[in-house]
Amino acid sequence: MTRCRLVALDVDGTLMSYDGVISDEVRAAVRAVRDAGLHVVLATGRGVHSAAPVAMELGLTEGWVVCSNGAVTARLDPAAENGYEIVRVVTFDPGPALRTIAMELPDALYAVEDLGLGFRVSADFPDGELSGDLEVVSWEELTATPATRVVIRSPDSTPEEFHELVERVGLHEVEYAVGWSAWLDLTPGGVSKASALEEVRQHLGVQPHATVAIGDGGNDVQMLRWAARGVAMGHASEAVRAAADEVTGTIGDDGALAILHSLLV
Repeated sequence: MTRCRLVALDVDGTLMSYDGVISDEVRAAVRAVRDAGLHVVLATGRGVHSAAPVAMELGLTEGWVVCSNGAVTARLDPAAENGYEIVRVVTFDPGPALRTIAMELPDALYAVEDLGLGFRVSADFPDGELSGDLEVVSWEELTATPATRVVIRSPDSTPEEFHELVERVGLHEVEYAVGWSAWLDLTPGGVSKASALEEVRQHLGVQPHATVAIGDGGNDVQMLRWAARGVAMGHASEAVRAAADEVTGTIGDDGALAILHSLLV
């Protein structure tokens, strides 16, 4: 393919292991790709408060980061407060979806992203599963807060049961992705990593055929289809691998490394 000019990188399970570690080799490869003049864009389900520190750890202090599964786009700027400036935010009314799912899963945990800070939650989540400031609020406040992202966690359920639930109740006006566990992400309808990356691509003047994306989760499917070269991690589900043009190694093998190195040839 024509030489890549924009590479979109998922974070968790792609660059970062599930215990929160980015290897020295991956850090070096990301910096080498950046130094070669490519636009390196993190595209993550993480909120901007959590994504920006990862960008800095990777040596990315300028450029763009797509957060909250596409609902938030920020420009990295070392001179700005916290190292970034939010340039685009899309929200939705989470009330209808939350009330519908709560009828099916009354004991689940619910969280609404608090932009730039953390989350408002229905109850305490397991340690380490959400980042930033966590504030327990009433159900009325939770369902009335315009949201960029909603997280629904049901520790006693399985991902398969979540898929069945979504199909059964129907979720309109929102996008959804089931995570690695019984974890459901909701974002505004029509919004995804792909939709936000397309806006970034056009802003940067990058041709569609000069794009690469690497990811491993259900929230990466549209991004992998969007990219001219979509690469799924080896441990990704069958559905995610099917959406990609190629499959690399697993997170345990630092599978992203081979793809990053290929961009330097």
